[in-house]
Amino acid sequence: MNNQPTNALYPEIEPNRQGMLPLDPIHTLYWEESGNPNGVPVVFLHGGPGAGSTPMHRRFFHPQHYRIIIYDQRGAGRSIPLGEIRENTTLHLISDLELLRQHLNIDRWFVFGGSWGSTLALAYGEAHPERCLGFALRGIFLCRKLEIDWFLYGLRHFFPEAWHEFVAPLSDAERNDILSAYYRRLMNPDSAVHMPAARRWSTYEGSCSTLLPNPATVNYFAGDTVALGLARMEAHYFSNDIFLPENALLDNVHKLHQIPAVIVQGRYDAVCPIISADDLHRAWPQAEYIIIDDAGHSVWEPGIQAALIDAMNRFKTLTI
Repeated sequence: MNNQPTNALYPEIEPNRQGMLPLDPIHTLYWEESGNPNGVPVVFLHGGPGAGSTPMHRRFFHPQHYRIIIYDQRGAGRSIPLGEIRENTTLHLISDLELLRQHLNIDRWFVFGGSWGSTLALAYGEAHPERCLGFALRGIFLCRKLEIDWFLYGLRHFFPEAWHEFVAPLSDAERNDILSAYYRRLMNPDSAVHMPAARRWSTYEGSCSTLLPNPATVNYFAGDTVALGLARMEAHYFSNDIFLPENALLDNVHKLHQIPAVIVQGRYDAVCPIISADDLHRAWPQAEYIIIDDAGHSVWEPGIQAALIDAMNRFKTLTI
């Protein structure tokens, strides 16, 4: 392992191979593989929904040990078409993961995801527990109504400046139903309507994601690809209660009790408050639960980043 600290990002690497996987007549999925082609497979599930993946995400995993699978969920990032809500549900995303696993000839893999990535990881794991070697989850989001309402309204108690910027284009009446007001704008086919709305939505989330102000994070969220994918997909999924029954993820987490898991949560995560991670751990006491006392939501918070890298390094000792 050379002199690599157990809590530091691994050096930049390039994919060994990458491709576009047709899913259906509408969607085509971007995927890439890096690290050790014969290593232990791990799949990275990005947040949002709709945020997409980046080359930085390859760096959480020891490249000599892991076969690192990064991909963009339908409607996000380099998958096409960007921001497409047709044929886009949680069940579709679960099926896409299975199709990708089979396409890459992987029997079982580790599942690594944060925020919405933790949501999808749980949903996928509960549907296909036999395919999961273990879980590394961060910034837990169970997509319950109380969590969605918190994102739209509760965050103003901690980030009033960002919230007022978020709702500035809305009338007083529209502010009583922020989700519907934004949904109408985001789904408008005119880019002069949907792009300003997407940037405001995405910038709002980025502004609230770190414990301390981080202009680089906000600028990343303001980029056109991230903003459109994130805002449209979140509005779409939130408007449809993520296409799962309320509390479905907690009700079915018993299916994962025998699978190794680490849950990492920032104490001061304002986007996905710690109550959801606490609820998950109480329903899944076998999972290791790590609270980072000086962190917000972002995966790039130093303590969160270090804990996730450490978890994946400790998973290397498991007998597969």
